[in-house]
Amino acid sequence: MPVLREQDAVAHRLHGATFNSYVAPSSGSTQLCAWRLEVGAGTTGVPHRVSREEVLLIVSGEVTATIDGIVTALRAGEVAFVPAGAMFGLDNPSGAPATAWVTTSVGFEATLPDGSSISPPWVR
Repeated sequence: MPVLREQDAVAHRLHGATFNSYVAPSSGSTQLCAWRLEVGAGTTGVPHRVSREEVLLIVSGEVTATIDGIVTALRAGEVAFVPAGAMFGLDNPSGAPATAWVTTSVGFEATLPDGSSISPPWVR
C-alpha cells in the first residue's frame, strides 16, 4: 500500500525503545525500511555494528549518538548518518522522551557487543 497511516504501524519493543514499523518487506517494500523510533527519557541504548547504512532524523527531543566512538548530541531537525560497518549507539540522557525517523535498506542486521547478530522484525 503506498500510503501508511499511523494506525498501520507495527510496534516492536527492544532495549528500552519502541520501533514503529511503517515500511518493510512485511508491508510490501523490496528495498527500503523506515520506522519511527521512540526513546524514553534516561534510556541508554545498546551499541551495535550496522550492516547497512542507516539515517536518523531527530523529530523531537534530544539524543546522543555514538558512531565509531565519536559522541554527538542531536536535537530535533538534525540528522545522523551511520555508515555500513560502523559501531553505533543511541542514548537519551535527557529527562524527556525523544523520537526519530529512521531509514535503512532491506537486509539490515545488527551485531551486538557479545558477537550475536539480530535481524530485527521491523526490517523483515
